[in-house]
Amino acid sequence: MLRFAADENFNNHILHGLRRRKPDLDVVRVQDVGLSGAADGDILDWAAREGRILLTHDLRTIVPEVERLLRAGKPVAGVLAVGRRIAVSTAIEEILLMAECSLDREWAGTVTYLPLG
Repeated sequence: MLRFAADENFNNHILHGLRRRKPDLDVVRVQDVGLSGAADGDILDWAAREGRILLTHDLRTIVPEVERLLRAGKPVAGVLAVGRRIAVSTAIEEILLMAECSLDREWAGTVTYLPLG
């Protein structure tokens, strides 16, 4: 199953819902692993080393940083960019669907946007 890291400002209602629906889902908040206030590149580097897909609402800075890292030939485990206006229930459903129906290697070097459709 996929492993996730939630960006510092990721919606806690979504995180609580994910944990309630799937208690064994492997998701950590970056602030819980000592990365509070860290630069986007540092967070993405850590996520790649840990094999964790980054959950974020921060499209303005994370997406360009992913592109910069990929151009530099550095690994990116993947980013799930969740729109700020998505319903919490929809975000939970779509993240769980992806977690259960895909493999981590499918995410390498990608940015996927929610909602999906």
